[in-house]
Amino acid sequence: MSTISLPFQYTHSLKHLFSLYPFQKPLIQVFSQPRKITTIARRLFSLKPLAVSSPIRNYGDEKINPTYLSCSMPHKNPLKVAVLVSGGVDSSVALRLLHAAGHSCTAFYLKIWFQEDFENYWSECPWEDDLKYAKAVCDQVDVPLEVVHLTDEYWNNVVSYIIEEYKCGRTPNPDVLCNTRIKFGAFMDAISGMEFDFVASGHYAKIVHASTAQLDEPSILKLSKDMVKDQTYFLSHLSQAQLKRLIFPLGCIQKDEVRTLAKSFNLPNQDRKDSQGICFLGKIKFSEFVARHIGESEGIILEAENGDYLGNHRGFWFYTIGQRQGLRLPGGPWYVVEKDIKNNVVYVSRNYFSVDKKRRLFRVGSLKWLSGLFPKQINELQCKVRHGPSFYDCSLVMEVDQHGQEVAVVRLSGDDQGLAAGQFAAFYNGRTCIGSGIILESWDDQGYPICEKALEIARMEDKSKLGKPVKIMVKPELSVATI
Repeated sequence: MSTISLPFQYTHSLKHLFSLYPFQKPLIQVFSQPRKITTIARRLFSLKPLAVSSPIRNYGDEKINPTYLSCSMPHKNPLKVAVLVSGGVDSSVALRLLHAAGHSCTAFYLKIWFQEDFENYWSECPWEDDLKYAKAVCDQVDVPLEVVHLTDEYWNNVVSYIIEEYKCGRTPNPDVLCNTRIKFGAFMDAISGMEFDFVASGHYAKIVHASTAQLDEPSILKLSKDMVKDQTYFLSHLSQAQLKRLIFPLGCIQKDEVRTLAKSFNLPNQDRKDSQGICFLGKIKFSEFVARHIGESEGIILEAENGDYLGNHRGFWFYTIGQRQGLRLPGGPWYVVEKDIKNNVVYVSRNYFSVDKKRRLFRVGSLKWLSGLFPKQINELQCKVRHGPSFYDCSLVMEVDQHGQEVAVVRLSGDDQGLAAGQFAAFYNGRTCIGSGIILESWDDQGYPICEKALEIARMEDKSKLGKPVKIMVKPELSVATI
């Protein structure tokens, strides 16, 4: 029996790190006589081979174009690498590239569930298929696979935070939190006694580590070769200590090349579609999750420009700034432009993209700089306010808020129509990601202009006096002037 020794300081915080929860199907149907690797009040599972739909031969690594290995440290002495696998194509190819580079790999699958009292639709949860594919990929090259249970850590550090943020009217980003607090947080803590040189995953990003002679220099997070799939936005809030321990083998490869490699490796999951949506929800609708944990509270929808009462909603926390889906109002498109948290009012407009309501100035708090140091220049940077290939040129002005915390006032080079408090803004100097922070408020503290009539209606204690919603008139089409 193997033993994982965890540092003393983690024994309390990880008390239930690998605790198991009841299932509709017993574990024995998923794992064939699992080998237990125990710690005090913690468990991991090593899996024996699982049956897959087609025979899996043990494919060796064919000769690979050295370019594909350039982000896998091929010139280093064989490294001991912990590889996070999900059962998807990206993490599987990352594992095979590290194996081809000559490193000693151990694969880890993070199993994250809700608390016991949550109706989590086990019949809809895809983790069994994910685990089956992950095991089949590892079996091809005799890489051991461990399953790590991080239920409590995920609930306490990600899901609970998301719930509280929505209650406050903000829109958090679970993917950023999952990377900083779970994948490269709690997981790194859990394996700290296993003496791995690096942790790897299938993220599309590139890390440049300092040479052996310059170990005091910071590791640098750079954009991946594939600008569309690039995931530096989701990694922008990591610490320097976390960066120094990471390898991202896919940072030097385009997505279509990853698919080609998956076929050349004959991976059993080579044709699997990429996962979409929030990782902890599985196939559960986000609105169902919010309703279950926050509940519903009927409020009114008002038109921002004239205060017209247009209809009702189930609770402001179901909506985010810039949203147009789910409003169920005729004569649109309508957009959510502001929320009154105190009075549970959602303001909407059909003029969200009008040129006289520019959105290019906002504040960012909870700043984290990846180097650990304040950047040398902040006037000629680039900024992402969401995942994707688009950037704005930007400049920062540093301030101190009423709580004595450092805040950046960000001015974008262009207007953005979807700035939402709670989301992250990531900053770049060329191809280098230098850090990020959480958007606090948009549009120079003014918010979207709301007329006085709408504000008065929102403050009404008895909104039943409003009667029935107004009949919404279809907005006339703008005539196009001919020259």
